[in-house]
Amino acid sequence: MTKSVSGVLSTFVRACVLAACSLAATAQESTTAARPDSRLIEVPITLDRIRNFHVTSLGRVLEDGYSERSCNVLSTYTDANFGGGSFRVEAGFAEREMFAATYTIAASEWPIKINLAEAVFATSNATVNTVTQWSILFWEGVPQGNAPVFSEVADDTLLPYIRIPAGTNGVNMQFSIDTSDPDQLILNDNGSHQFTVAWRIDHHNQQISDPCLVAPPTCCNAFPVVDVSGLSNGANNWLYGVNCGSFGCPSNGGWSRFSNLNSLCRPTGDIVTRVTWSSVACQPGLGACCLPDGSCQILSDTDCAGQNGTYRGEFTTCNTANCPAPSGACCLSNGACLVLSPANCTIANGSYLGNNVVCGANSTCPLGACCLPSGGCVGGVSDAQCVALGGAFRGVGTTCSNSTCPTGGCCLPAGNCVIATQIQCTSQGGAWRGANSTCTGANCPQPTGACCIGTGCIVLTAANCAIIPGATFAGPFTTCVDSNGNGVADVCDAAPCPADYNQDGGVDGADIQSFFVDWASAAPNADVNQDGGIDGGDIEYFFVRWEAGGC
Repeated sequence: MTKSVSGVLSTFVRACVLAACSLAATAQESTTAARPDSRLIEVPITLDRIRNFHVTSLGRVLEDGYSERSCNVLSTYTDANFGGGSFRVEAGFAEREMFAATYTIAASEWPIKINLAEAVFATSNATVNTVTQWSILFWEGVPQGNAPVFSEVADDTLLPYIRIPAGTNGVNMQFSIDTSDPDQLILNDNGSHQFTVAWRIDHHNQQISDPCLVAPPTCCNAFPVVDVSGLSNGANNWLYGVNCGSFGCPSNGGWSRFSNLNSLCRPTGDIVTRVTWSSVACQPGLGACCLPDGSCQILSDTDCAGQNGTYRGEFTTCNTANCPAPSGACCLSNGACLVLSPANCTIANGSYLGNNVVCGANSTCPLGACCLPSGGCVGGVSDAQCVALGGAFRGVGTTCSNSTCPTGGCCLPAGNCVIATQIQCTSQGGAWRGANSTCTGANCPQPTGACCIGTGCIVLTAANCAIIPGATFAGPFTTCVDSNGNGVADVCDAAPCPADYNQDGGVDGADIQSFFVDWASAAPNADVNQDGGIDGGDIEYFFVRWEAGGC
């Protein structure tokens, strides 16, 4: 994408731009070494210090440097010091020309996010404060034959120009995408696993002669620089030259690798530029965590340890974590024991005793304590033996303490809470609240039942039914079933006279027979006292009214 720049740079920011580049550096220079028939003009300079000039895509000028992140990777070919040292100024660099560098990234890292791009620009014996108009461009792949996917052009309104004081001085030009910019610079792999960054000088001051014949005046211009240690990667350093005909650099202009330029055009070092990038998939501080159940999650090392997992290291992925499947003692129905995975133990119809639990001697099931439904405890039994006793196995190696099992609060299906052992609680369909817990403050779920509202019916708790004006709660666990199809739930029909149980208009022995048939089969109608259960209370309630001869 090509981004446009617009807006107004405040007077304050303009002052900051000037301040960022106003630090003069002492310089030691040698004379210009250039052949009169060559556009390759390199001026050796030494800068004691180079000031960073960091601007963002939204025009902010940052004075606090650049904070490193653990996902960042630095790509560069130069060994130059971006804070100061020796360089060669490319004084033959014409306006609209570009220097570029192509970097190769491992296929697994793509797509990547560009975090920071840097390049050093310098002056040599400038007689005035220089103002340099510049641009930055990015390609997916190499620049030759391709269009850039991103470009920013400094206009000194939103994006400031480079300003360097008179004399021999340098600036480390830093460009980043603002953290609040919705258009972050993401590059995709075009199949070459490469990306390219290019820096362009858009305008030279006092360039009144043909740049193919006369170099830009050094009195008032800054230029990109190369290092002094020699050209180490000519194939991936690029020049985009203006068209100066068949004898130009390169012939007829355009893109050329440094390695393909003739000796009269080829820079003697690598471009002093570098790019900091990170893989989009990289999550700093996180890595693969193998959990005890054999699954894998991307967690921090602290969170991984908190789940008793094994941390595979920062930036590792679950695809390569190779998490081992858990295994432990599997107690079989015949008393034998094998170390199996939970899945394989289920296939063998065994009882899995937990991860890393070992079998007993001679492949026997390990023993422990068993809590019985009576509240008692028996020790030295296997899990399978405990289940056969209807008990709850307390774990391998546990023992009975005072021959009793711990008790705790138990929420029963009816919504009430009692103190019971775990097996006593679960055998009644209850939810055990834990050893030594109490019923104080227990928020046991309340049962629901039919709530009759005239001829209508909805299933609610007793408390919610009581909120509805004119509603009657039919009892816990009752339903709104309309078995006779008369449009009214059975429990909401007008309550029949209990004494005339068969509803034949008389109170006689036939009512007793009908009642006991329903009571023995636990039919809902036998709950004549409407307490939600069919028990001896219903028999007593029925006979009191039958003997009275009425309802």
